Amino acid sequence: MNKDIKKIYNFDDKLLELAEQAEKNCTKAFEDIDKTAEYCGAKVLKAFADNRISESCFYGSTGYGYGDIGRESIDRVFAQVLGTEDALVRFNFVSGTHALSVALFGVLRTGDKMVSITGKPYDTLEEVIGLAGEKGNGSLMDYGIEYGQVDLLENGIPDYEKITEAVKDAKVAYIQRSRGYSLRHAFTVDDIEKMVNAVKRGNPDAVIMVDNCYGEFVECREPSEAGADIIIGSLIKNAGGGIARTGGYIAGRADLIELCSYRLTCVGMGKEVGCTLDMNREMLLGLFFAPDVVASAIKTSAFASEIFTLLGYKCSPCRNDKRGDIITAIELKNEKNLIAFCRGIQKGAPVDSFVTPEPWDMPGYTSKVIMAAGAFTMGASIELSADAPIREPYAVWMQGGITYTSGKLGVMLAAQELISSS
Repeated sequence: MNKDIKKIYNFDDKLLELAEQAEKNCTKAFEDIDKTAEYCGAKVLKAFADNRISESCFYGSTGYGYGDIGRESIDRVFAQVLGTEDALVRFNFVSGTHALSVALFGVLRTGDKMVSITGKPYDTLEEVIGLAGEKGNGSLMDYGIEYGQVDLLENGIPDYEKITEAVKDAKVAYIQRSRGYSLRHAFTVDDIEKMVNAVKRGNPDAVIMVDNCYGEFVECREPSEAGADIIIGSLIKNAGGGIARTGGYIAGRADLIELCSYRLTCVGMGKEVGCTLDMNREMLLGLFFAPDVVASAIKTSAFASEIFTLLGYKCSPCRNDKRGDIITAIELKNEKNLIAFCRGIQKGAPVDSFVTPEPWDMPGYTSKVIMAAGAFTMGASIELSADAPIREPYAVWMQGGITYTSGKLGVMLAAQELISSS
């Protein structure tokens, strides 16, 4: 680490020493991250070539969007990269939760049952399902869709025996790859493959749906290559590479993608309509950058885990743990430390670094939440950010870093803020 950084940021000498030690400790982890990025980058490049991406694919359409070759090419490229038959990639998915909602409503019908086999889903999906919110809002439960849940074991491992039993009458077996606001590990593709096998033992016809948010390009394989029928993600997370300003994707079996497209647009039109305005170029460019951007985010995450471990805090995953997503959770022991950490991350942002994060009641969440994010795209979780509900164990979930240098400096500023406030 360049010690002259102290001329720019007045870091404590002890913190600079810890940062240098943390980087040395992460050498092996960084080598593995680079190898994965190289493989995923090769997959992306091959998909661009195989699908004959040209400048004409960049131009957007208006109105109905009939015959938009850019839109059609993007779907094919994403499908090949993610190892699926087809994909629905659109800028008008407003969030990952929106894409997940379209997938659930696209596949499920009245009288069907979905079973979440990785415990309770992420907070923002509760109202979609009907676990929270007012009756009559249009949730899955309002439409007569039954919900079941298989909780994880105490150690955060899926309960494979219960999964096999619980899915016997299910239409959809739902897997959340990332952890949400829990301290379990994010599931790797190997973990997901074991869950797929457990589902198939109980119900070979169940549709296995994976919330793949934060997980793209973290490993060489995607969940679709381990037996998942449909996977969903956001383009302002990993797959957009810090370039896409909005959007999401649904990728999987062709028949399921068709059903989802009917939900997004209308029955009978599906994927054949939908103008792309001026968004095609940035979605393609974002995907092209994504493997290396994700590598920077994982390096930032591994560095954060190691330096805060050296500072005496419990972190997960640790630097050399096999990762299923880009996120590191840091248990900060109390509300004061939690707020200080987030304020330090904000100071390391390229945008809105002067803003002071405060806890607030955020739509879709049951506790007050504090968020630190100063991003070129609002809410982009592939850019360095951190958020946490204000509740025990006062853990913060940190993700992103579109360059390792900026990510590392943001983490160090968070550490400096924590040291200064104590």
